Amino acid sequence: MTANAPADEGRPARAGRSRAAGILTALLVLPAAAWYLVLLVVPLAIIFVFSFGTRATTGGYAGGFSLDNYAAVLQSPGPFITSLTLSIAGTLLCLLIGLPLAYFIATRAGKRKALFMVLLVIPFWTSFLIRTYAWLLILGPEGIAGFVGDAIGDQKFRILGTEFGVLVGLVYGYLPLMVFPLYVTLERMDRTLVEASKDLGAGRWATFRQVTLPIALPGLITGSILVFIPMMGEYVIPEILGYGQVYTIGSALVLRFLEARNWPAGSAYAAVLILIMLVTITVYLWFTNRGRQTRDVSVL
Repeated sequence: MTANAPADEGRPARAGRSRAAGILTALLVLPAAAWYLVLLVVPLAIIFVFSFGTRATTGGYAGGFSLDNYAAVLQSPGPFITSLTLSIAGTLLCLLIGLPLAYFIATRAGKRKALFMVLLVIPFWTSFLIRTYAWLLILGPEGIAGFVGDAIGDQKFRILGTEFGVLVGLVYGYLPLMVFPLYVTLERMDRTLVEASKDLGAGRWATFRQVTLPIALPGLITGSILVFIPMMGEYVIPEILGYGQVYTIGSALVLRFLEARNWPAGSAYAAVLILIMLVTITVYLWFTNRGRQTRDVSVL
């Protein structure tokens, strides 16, 4: 009984310290949780409620419960298909361009790493609108489109007002968001692993596939998500470079919220957009994690 007494006396003290640590953790998490609740959860809940309402006589929202808004979305899926196609293509292009660029800066640039990173950041010092409008000159009749048109003998050839022109603007605008996470991941890579792979007889492609790519996977996932999500809801680039002829989900939202003042219909489009992004990102992460597990098993 005497031996157990100190242990019994220490339990209340440990419980008190644990309770104090829990309270401190809750206080530290509270500001972020409140920020998350006010700026994300509440707006999403409002949009979800509005999506089942009806348009008021003078525009806006009128209470009620109706599935007509979602039925209208299903009957005209064009904006979603266009946005999804451009977003997937833009993400893949950013990856194909950003991965070699990030690998070069992280492993081959040497003392010029800082210079290359500054060159990537410099475009962000200029307004997004100005950078987008600059592509009107580059891709316009006096630029690349005119040169290509003269070369192929088609004076009507154009890039602006097409999905390709919008895709070029998307890749240019969001490429740095793909490069930065990849660079951070590859810059921390242990170069001795690559040298060991080559010493064991693996070629460049085998080394890249079995060593470099698994190491770069966290940056690849982060960069893909950072690029894909804003591309899905992009409005400015399709309106400027697409001349308003490339009808994306961003254009549909502006049309219903601001021009038609049909908030319930716009909320339904926004809800479906959020659902598509969640499903797409979930499927992407599932395939990525599955591929990582398969590579781990093959290595073992």
